[in-house]
Amino acid sequence: MIRIDSVTKRYPDGTVAVDRLSLEIPDRSITVLVGPSGCGKTTTLRMINRMVEPTEGTILLDGEDVQRQPVTTLRRSMGYVIQNAGLFQHRTIADNIATVPRMLGWGKRRARERAAELMERVGLDAALAGRYPYQLSGGQQQRVGVARALAADPPVLLMDEPFSAVDPVVRKGLQDELLRLQDELGKTIVFVTHDIDEAVKLGTMVAVLREGGRLAQYAPPADLLSHPADAFVEDFLGADRGIRRLSFFPSDALELTTDAVVPADAPAERLAASDAPYLLVTDAHGRPLGWRERGSGGDRLLSYGRPFRPGTDSLRAALDCAVLSPTGWAVAVDADGRVTGVVSQQTIGEAIRAAHTQAAPDPDADAARGEDEKVAG
Repeated sequence: MIRIDSVTKRYPDGTVAVDRLSLEIPDRSITVLVGPSGCGKTTTLRMINRMVEPTEGTILLDGEDVQRQPVTTLRRSMGYVIQNAGLFQHRTIADNIATVPRMLGWGKRRARERAAELMERVGLDAALAGRYPYQLSGGQQQRVGVARALAADPPVLLMDEPFSAVDPVVRKGLQDELLRLQDELGKTIVFVTHDIDEAVKLGTMVAVLREGGRLAQYAPPADLLSHPADAFVEDFLGADRGIRRLSFFPSDALELTTDAVVPADAPAERLAASDAPYLLVTDAHGRPLGWRERGSGGDRLLSYGRPFRPGTDSLRAALDCAVLSPTGWAVAVDADGRVTGVVSQQTIGEAIRAAHTQAAPDPDADAARGEDEKVAG
């Protein structure tokens, strides 16, 4: 565990970048520091590995004050990933990844084998090993940066806005890759971002910082969205925080229907038998082709939009699919892309109301818990 205890960073001109910050960062989790520009996110991150020295307070790593550790030893025990990857332009991709192992005294062959292993783990083609950073795309360079940070298998990974310089599609892929890697490796990750959507998606815990480096709220993403601590946090989360909250409600309980799903070669009698205003046409393998308006002739089909996977995707994803569909219905598919049913916006709305009801706090239980805490105190 990383424990930040009443840490302040004050510069000689009197500027306070971080003000009496206290956080407990749990092991094997992703803790995200988020907030407006100038709120001390990066300063806090750099105080953990002593790239910036705190003015007051202590930072403990597994109970040991980081100030009492040799700075080079401390930094080599932590992976560090920054925006634009920060790769050595004169070194090949394999040599970039092998940097820390070589500094730790690993043999060249062992370090190269580790680099090859990590390239595969982060989704990089082995053929890229001999290339140089300028020959790679921005997304590929960021993957190299992550691989390099993981090379010596550090227990702690510090990430300073690592995905902010790439386009939204690549960024989503990198976020998904990080979650996959974390599921496999279980690192203690401290991640800095200014993007609340990224914080909510990645964070096990999210720390919202105010200007001046003061902590506004520290909570799991779902709690943060449900119960912002004050007007500042509520405003920072944005007017659509309710939509974001739907990301934490599963879609597996949605009532799907197959009445409006028909194969492309369905007989005319079956098409006429359906009362649905639109019919979802599927191919011979059960995959969606598009929507046909009931009673319309010809082969023209409306787009079915983006499908969702019940049990994997959230209610937010299902609602998004329905809203973007020209028919107002979302298409559900299995892992192989075969249609398992369709669901209307109305049904999704009913599921959302039911989820909110189940998630709503019980006033009586809260009151009883409060009485118990008074007694315990």
